[in-house]
Amino acid sequence: MARTSIPTWYFVLVVVRSEDRYLMVQERKHGQLWYLPAGRVEPGETFVKAALRETLEETGIPVVLEGIVRVEHLPNISGARVRVIFTAKPQDNTPPKSTPDKESLKAAWVTLKEMESLPLRGIEVQEIFHYVANGAPIYPLNLISFEGAPFL
Repeated sequence: MARTSIPTWYFVLVVVRSEDRYLMVQERKHGQLWYLPAGRVEPGETFVKAALRETLEETGIPVVLEGIVRVEHLPNISGARVRVIFTAKPQDNTPPKSTPDKESLKAAWVTLKEMESLPLRGIEVQEIFHYVANGAPIYPLNLISFEGAPFL
């Protein structure tokens, strides 16, 4: 007897750091609160491509992914959610976007102290940034590979 498929949604979150500043996004949705660059992985897209795309769309800044903070899985009776949290650095000196569009209202570089005064989407925002700032283990990007990729 065939089993029913489990609907699963995949998301990426990206901690972009430049010295003591972190890249944040004022979201168009979610009450226009501040969050880190993040979004859903589109069909046929890899986690890496989604992280690069979402960061560029929401912040206007091209980034270089450096590693993985962690992979999260939230099983639920009606489906599941998987999130990959990446670290990244800016690819160049492109300033954060300042003109609202369909992706976000704006983006900004902020220190951990400045972040305390922003209306955040949730406490997890500060937790993630502080975790990285305090030396969280960062795993290599090849932690995620295609099924069937050779073991080198």
